[in-house]
Amino acid sequence: MAGKGFVPVLLVAVLLLLCQSWIGEALALGDFSIVGYSPEDLNSEERLLDLFHSWLQKHAKSYDSVSEKHHRFAIFKDNLKYIHSHNVQDKTYWLGLNNLSDLSQEEFRARYLGTRPSLAANRLRKTEGFIYSDVDAPASVDWREKGAVAEVKDQGACGSCWAFSTIGAVEGINKIVTDNLVSLSEQELVDCDKKRNQGCNGGLMDYAFEFIIQNGGIDSESDYPYKGTDGRCDESRRQNSKVVSIDRYQDVPENDENSLLKAVSKQPVSIAIEASSRDFQHYSGGVFTGDCGTDLDHGVLAVGYGTDSSGLNYWIVKNSWGSSWGEKGYIRMQRFGPANSDGICGINIEPSFPIKTGPNPPPSPPAPPSPVRPPTVCDNSHTCPIATTCCCSFPLGKHCLAWGCCPLESATCCEDHYHCCPSDYPICNLRAGVCLKSKHDIFGVPLLDRTRADFHWSHSGATRKARASS
Repeated sequence: MAGKGFVPVLLVAVLLLLCQSWIGEALALGDFSIVGYSPEDLNSEERLLDLFHSWLQKHAKSYDSVSEKHHRFAIFKDNLKYIHSHNVQDKTYWLGLNNLSDLSQEEFRARYLGTRPSLAANRLRKTEGFIYSDVDAPASVDWREKGAVAEVKDQGACGSCWAFSTIGAVEGINKIVTDNLVSLSEQELVDCDKKRNQGCNGGLMDYAFEFIIQNGGIDSESDYPYKGTDGRCDESRRQNSKVVSIDRYQDVPENDENSLLKAVSKQPVSIAIEASSRDFQHYSGGVFTGDCGTDLDHGVLAVGYGTDSSGLNYWIVKNSWGSSWGEKGYIRMQRFGPANSDGICGINIEPSFPIKTGPNPPPSPPAPPSPVRPPTVCDNSHTCPIATTCCCSFPLGKHCLAWGCCPLESATCCEDHYHCCPSDYPICNLRAGVCLKSKHDIFGVPLLDRTRADFHWSHSGATRKARASS
């Protein structure tokens, strides 16, 4: 009988192991693959290097020189050792390798954090008549399930988190009011909202709401796509493509978690947090309960809240560091309850949300057709297609007897008279058959082939463009 009783127990144990879905328990069972490595990877330099190369390939990373690669490898190893030292502890959250794992903590802070405390000190809080004061918040809410949250986006190495937080909140309220989820343009805020906000150097969500109100709306992501750099404001788009508008905005009463709970139960809410910790950089899953202060340096979006199986309350927060960070771009952060003032990482200090009561602006009239661009003129008898570069294939003294066409504008013409390189990879390495960013670069893109230029018996030189030399 004892033998027979052992079989069901063993079967149940195996089934529980196979059906395991909670990552924290998987770590406890020794399955570290879910965080991008295994403990054995730390046993030798060779294993670490293999892991690093796999990580480079997964995240499409490359470096300009061998010395830079060695430097990044050293940082990667240090980060991995820190990650593993955390994961072997009994914590409510775990860390893992992600697209930020080759950055030191100082580099991470400089590149990815972007709310400006100096701006917040001067803002006027709009909390009068808090519109959700009488709301009875349900036990849990997830606006992703209600279709009010757009895809996770990636701000890149630009301190534009404030723009992503703002846009996420506007996307959410627009879906709730109009039943239409439209992905909107962070780049328009980065380029055009310059009265108080500072593009890739940081900003504040309240000021961005003000800009959208004064501008009469905001453009779509598809029409004004994100570039991840400071740019010049495209006035034609700003004036003619205001696809979603808001009427006003309101700040949640400061240091009042119960009020924030009510607001998030009704719509996604912009929040500012301190996100500069090493644990936040490498967060991979679970309910974040790590040490952090209230030096607000990052704008994110609260899209819900709930309670895990152990009874731990949490916020659901959407980040803007891509879907390879955290829980597919999200983090669950501990929710203390109404008695707490600042909240974890200062989450209760500066929440705000847009208010929308009216319809969106009417569709803009169609833009006039773009003028037809002429072909690229090589000389009086040869032309290349639009948006290409003329490259001389048969020079004779100061003259060119035959021309080829490189299929990109502002390209570099290689000395072999058959190939060319893009402008952002201007070095022709003919021996390796690649184009490089610099002479010391070890990674590049394949050389481009030229095509034959069109020949004309007579061609006016009146529209001649500057020629590319071989």
